[in-house]
This record gives sequence, structure tokens and C-alpha cells, in this order.
Amino acid sequence: MLEIFRKFFAFCGENRKKFYRSLADGVILAFMEALKIPAIMLMLQGAMDGTITAGLIWKCFGILVFSIVVGAVAKYRATILQCEAGYGTAANKRIEIAEHLRYLPMGYFNENSLGYITSVTTNTMENLADTATRVVMLTTQGILTTALIAVMVFFYDWRIGLVLLAGMLLFFAANRGMQRKSQKVSPKKIQSDTGLVEKVLEYVQGIAEVKGYNLTGKMSKRLNQAIDANTDVNIELELTFVPFMALQNGIIKMTGVIMTMLSVYLYLQGSMELIICIGMTICSFMVFASLEQAGNYSALLRTVDISVDKAQSVMELPAMDIEGKEITPQHFDMEVSEVDFSYDKKKIIDHISVRIPENTTTAIVGPSGGGKTTLCHLISRFWDVDSGSVTLGGRNVKDYSMDSLMKNFSFVFQNVYLFQDTVANNIRFGQEDAPMEKVMEAAKKACCHDFIMALPDGYDTVIGEGGASLSGGEKQRISIARAIMKDSPVIILDEATANVDPENEKELVEAIEALTRDKTIIMIAHRLKTVRHADQILVVDKGKIVQQGRHEELMKQEGIYRRFVQSRELAVSWRL
Repeated sequence: MLEIFRKFFAFCGENRKKFYRSLADGVILAFMEALKIPAIMLMLQGAMDGTITAGLIWKCFGILVFSIVVGAVAKYRATILQCEAGYGTAANKRIEIAEHLRYLPMGYFNENSLGYITSVTTNTMENLADTATRVVMLTTQGILTTALIAVMVFFYDWRIGLVLLAGMLLFFAANRGMQRKSQKVSPKKIQSDTGLVEKVLEYVQGIAEVKGYNLTGKMSKRLNQAIDANTDVNIELELTFVPFMALQNGIIKMTGVIMTMLSVYLYLQGSMELIICIGMTICSFMVFASLEQAGNYSALLRTVDISVDKAQSVMELPAMDIEGKEITPQHFDMEVSEVDFSYDKKKIIDHISVRIPENTTTAIVGPSGGGKTTLCHLISRFWDVDSGSVTLGGRNVKDYSMDSLMKNFSFVFQNVYLFQDTVANNIRFGQEDAPMEKVMEAAKKACCHDFIMALPDGYDTVIGEGGASLSGGEKQRISIARAIMKDSPVIILDEATANVDPENEKELVEAIEALTRDKTIIMIAHRLKTVRHADQILVVDKGKIVQQGRHEELMKQEGIYRRFVQSRELAVSWRL
């Protein structure tokens, strides 16, 4: 139990100071609870001796009022501090996880499902913010209060104190058994919660395929199975704890009964005064109230422990080395030298070398799965190379800090993601403090000003998550406006026009021309018109550059490129 507390407070970072202050308030609250015993004993003493006076009544009343008021203030402060620390920790950890994810190799996101990340940042953080905070604080408060009352009981009669101590030891023994059982069951709950989130996301994100291929029954069955499995795990968790909770409560109640019976017995034997007997009987009813509550909540301590481990597991994933220097290159020549890269033991890039001069256009073509996108990711350091080097401006990209390196690159991908925010803010991601005039200027260059103005609230229109409320061409043009706003010297276009309808293609091509003017361009493309005028064309197949040159040169060679061009020309010649 103490190890879980230590781990939880260490996990909370700076917020642990608030938890410590709340614990200090908890000690005050516990002391105020224990202070009620002397007040009761004084009143009983007066009643037994027949010496009750107005002064004694006011004295006892004052002690009770003081304990109640100070206890209420301490409890209020402790509750506020716990809430601030709990929710503050969850918020800070979500931000830390998001920042950490920025610097993980892209391979991590291929290996791990969106469901796992979502589960950590939602379920796990919510458990820590709400459940964990309440569990930790109620458990510690119950132990503190019971311990101080036990000290007070020892002060009045050591024999009853020993009974109370024995009851506490038995209680903690039963609690220890529950913790061990929880250690076996709690991981199943965490795993089930994660699996449920994964299935819900899978179902919602694939709803079009579910409907289109009439998979409604099959996919619903998988989702329902995940829901049922989660229900079974939660029921199992509760049923596992019930016997231990009953045992704990039984120990508490029996200890109280023994304290009362022993007090009466000692009084009858003449070895205890009546006033102490009555006082100890009263104590037997109040001493375990806080401990009983703490015992019931402590069943969830193992879940807290696992939640902390799960959050830490994401934070401990090895990030790329981002502690480089803030470098501003004097030129933007890039060079890939003898680069190898493998993913999951599969070689993707095989000893590639190429030079890309600044202010030139390099087109990359080749069969699907040949390594085109991976090569672009290595150039922009989305991944680190296994061997060889990639340089920008004559400096290895690893010498740059990640943020200073990313300032030099803008990206337009085939699949554009827009955030659930205003159109203006989605464009401003390229330059967060840009005034509206610059946003509109970038939008006009990207040929999207007109359709934006036709939206219900213009630039202030909130678009759906992922850009769901816009067409593919509209999303592409907004992403180009975003890249224009960033104004980076190197532009990487990954199949930027692959899925655009003919009505939008002319405007999209104009937008790309505005974006790429006087820039270094690296483009992955399958359309002949987009590669014909490139300064150099790289034909990538099976992780190697199998051909390299200008369009005219490659057309004179027998190989993949000429077959690529001929197949495209044949496809264009088809008519219905």
C-alpha cells in the first residue's frame, strides 16, 4: 500500500505538493476528530461526580465547536487541494503525453492502435484524476484518523488500546489479502477497458465499410462481445472484493464489540472506572468509521497502481534524440548518403544515396510499397536512419533540434487531417499568431478563399473533426494554405493530387504552384504531368533507386519509368 502511495505521489510531479498539503490538513482533521473524545470524557466525568457547572458545559461545548469548525475548514481545504492536484495532474500528463508523442518515431504509430493511446489519455487519466485521487486521499485519511484515535484510547486505558491495535492489525492483514487478489484481477480490467475503446473506435471509424459491405451484424457482434467482456470483468472485480470487504467490516465490528465487552468486564471486576468504561464504549463506535471507508476504497488501489504504470509506459517509450541545436541553415541543399532503414526487421530503404540541390524539384516515382514515402520521412526525420546520414544545409539532421528542423519543412499529404476548429485556425497552424489579413492572403493563394466565404460563418466556420464537413479538394487546398502560411523552404508533397476530382484539380494545381514557387520541392506522384518537368526524377523500387535523371533521359532507357509513362499514356487514351 505504501509503495502505491509513493509511486502515485511521484507520478503527480509538482502537484504532489498540493497532495502533501492536503495530507497535512488531513492530520488536522484527524486530530479534531480525536479531540471529541476528551470533550465527551470531561462531560461524563462531571455527570458522574455531580460537578457539572455552566463553566464545564461551556468548556466542553467550546472544545466540540472548535473541533467541528477547524475540522470542517481542514476538510474543505483538503478537498480543494485534492481536486486541484488530481485534475491538474491529469491535465499535465495529457499534455506531457501529447508532447512526448511528437518526438516518437512514426513506427510507433504503426505498431500501436489508436485505441491504446485514446484509452491512456481518456480512461486512464480519468481514473487518476477522479478515482485515484479519492481512493488515495480517503485511504490515507482513514488510516490517520484511526491512528490518532487509537493514541487517544491508549492514553485512557492501555488494555483497550491493545485490543484496538490488534483489530487494526487484523484489518490490515485482510486488506493485504485483498490487495494481492486485486493485483491479479485489476490488469484484466485495464486490458478490457482498452479493448473496449479500440472496438468502439474501430466500429465508428469504419462505419462506411460496415454499411457498404453489409458487415453490420458481424461488426456489431464484435463490439457487443467487447462490451459484454468488459461487463463480465467489472462484475468479476466487484465479486472478488466483496468477501474481503465483508471480512474487513466484520473485523472492525467485532473489534468494537470486544472493546465494549472488555470495558464492561473490567469495570465489573473493579479494575476500570465507570467513566472510562463509558468512554471506551463510545470510542468503540466511532474509532473505526473512517477506517471502514478507507478499507472499502483501498480495493481500488491496485487499479491506481496499474493506471500509473500504464501512463508511465507511454512516457517511457524511447523518443528520438531531439536535444540538438537551434540551427538556421545558410542554404537548403539536402543529401542522403548510403542510407539504410528497416521497419520490424523488414528492410525498407537499401543503401540509398541522392543529392537534392536547393530550389529544385525532385519527383519520386515507383511501384507501391517501394519505399517512396519512407524516403521522404527519413529526409524530414520522421524516422531516424539505421545507418548512413541525411543532411540539410551541410548539417546532419540529427544535429538540429526537432523544432528547428521542422521549421524548414512543409508537408501536403494525400490524406489531409483538419482539426475540429475554425477554418482560420486550421490555416493558422502554419503560423499561430498570424493576423486575419495574412490568413486570407494565404487562402487566396491556395484558391480556397471563395469556398471559405461561402461557408455559413466564413473563416470562423467550425469544421468537423478530420475535416468531415469539407470535400477532399477543399481539405487539400486548406492544407496548402496552411503550408503557404508556414512558408518553409522545403516542401514535401506526398500524392497531393491523387484523390482529387477533375473539378478541383485545376484550382489545386494552381494552389500547389503558389506554394512551391522558389522552394525546394520533393514530390511523390503517379501523374505524368506532375513529374515531367522535374529537375530530377528518382525511380524507387524495393528500397533502392533503380533509375535517376530527367524525364527525357529516363524515356530513352528501358525500365520502370518508361513503362510507367507508357501505361499512363495508354490509360489517358481510353474513351467511353
